[in-house]
Amino acid sequence: MVASVAPTDLAVVHERVLSWYAGHARALPWREATCSPWGVFVSEIMAQQTPVARVEGPWREWLERWPTPADLARATPGDVVRAWGRLGYPRRALRLHEAARAMVDRHDGRVPDDETALLALPGVGAYTAAAVAAFAFGRRTVVVDTNVRRVLARLVTGRAQGAPSLTRAERDLAAALVPADATVSATWNVAVMELGALVCTARAPACEVCPLLDRCAWVRAGSPAYDGPARRGQRWEGTDRQVRGRILAALREAGWVTRADLDAAGADPAQVDRCLDSLVADGLVEPVGADRFCLPGDLAAVT
Repeated sequence: MVASVAPTDLAVVHERVLSWYAGHARALPWREATCSPWGVFVSEIMAQQTPVARVEGPWREWLERWPTPADLARATPGDVVRAWGRLGYPRRALRLHEAARAMVDRHDGRVPDDETALLALPGVGAYTAAAVAAFAFGRRTVVVDTNVRRVLARLVTGRAQGAPSLTRAERDLAAALVPADATVSATWNVAVMELGALVCTARAPACEVCPLLDRCAWVRAGSPAYDGPARRGQRWEGTDRQVRGRILAALREAGWVTRADLDAAGADPAQVDRCLDSLVADGLVEPVGADRFCLPGDLAAVT
């Protein structure tokens, strides 16, 4: 047990957060009881580094087109990248495709319900494995994302933010607060994330409506500003990420392009060449001959 959270206080924290979640949780389709483990898995991959508000539409389209891992496994990589659209970080689309194939090959076309097996799938890290185990199968595990880290940092340690990257101390703290009952623990994990997303936000926390206001060490300390290592925001305009996105958008629309077709994608030819080379190396673009390019597996579109 974390020294600064007494058992009696922990019981109060659990009750308040769970009650708040019952009344304020967003109605997201992958949270519905009828959602399949595959639907949960797809939502977790799509929500990596992408706001939830941008995920629901693509998620619905994806599940309608590929309702099972086997359906996605039969698709071409090009179809998968094209369907990923503008969700960002398109390598996730290929990893999701590879994960579906692994599920077919190793797990009879089903999402495995064991964290170790989930971790062995392409594109699945510790957070995703724990989240799928908890939210798809009701396993008692420790789900720690940025929102959870921020809520617990403020509630227990009195700091404005968690560390720049997940620490062992943060994971141990999160583990100490997970309820013992597996069913309750799964709801607790998503409830703390939701509290961080909607109330205990990074820039403008709504402390006045927080169910833990009188228990929050950060509020008791006067809500001190973050004093840790500098956190750099992610610039977008003019970056290689933006140019890569433009190249993929051109391929999704045209089927195939020549190198000359991509001249306007970046600030200079060197940047375009660098981004094109990186997309080829990542398996997101396939060269055809000396001067033409298509999405992976889309050679038929070129001929």
